Amino acid sequence: MRVITLAGSPRYPSRSTALLTLCQHRLEQRGVEVIPWNLHNFHPEDLICARFDSPALLALNEDLEKADGVIVATPIYKASFSGALKTLLDLLPERALEHKVVLPLATGGTIAHMLSVDYALKPVLNALKAQEVLHGVFADDSQVTHYDRQPVLSPVLDARLNESLDTFWQALARRHQPLALAV
Repeated sequence: MRVITLAGSPRYPSRSTALLTLCQHRLEQRGVEVIPWNLHNFHPEDLICARFDSPALLALNEDLEKADGVIVATPIYKASFSGALKTLLDLLPERALEHKVVLPLATGGTIAHMLSVDYALKPVLNALKAQEVLHGVFADDSQVTHYDRQPVLSPVLDARLNESLDTFWQALARRHQPLALAV
């Protein structure tokens, strides 16, 4: 199985990227090949000027074609996901997430932004024709500490993240099971 992680924070280090890195390590422990991507892989002018032929974008598209799943992480700013992430998603082909299982992750200053995953990010992921967009995980800033070193998650967040990764893993595994023939 192959999974792409996409860090949508313009800052590094960041809480959302820390969540993504933890997911990467946990999936790799299960034998999943994880290919990490983040906004810093792209020249800002390629994103701003919508250069569909930029080498980084072409490489991401190639990786996406071979992937079974995608985990997208973003900070929430002003009740929506990162504008830089939106710019990148806008450059992907219309069916970039077709046949993919997608797990969205988000962090924000307050739980008041929790629904931003459902009302802002998920519609864009669906527009890219994701096969299945799972329930996302939202963490407020107090639940992710020491993200610039060794991240520490609150016990509640850690449990939710593990549960979501289990669901993601099961969705990926279903894709690799042979179809049973009706007898």
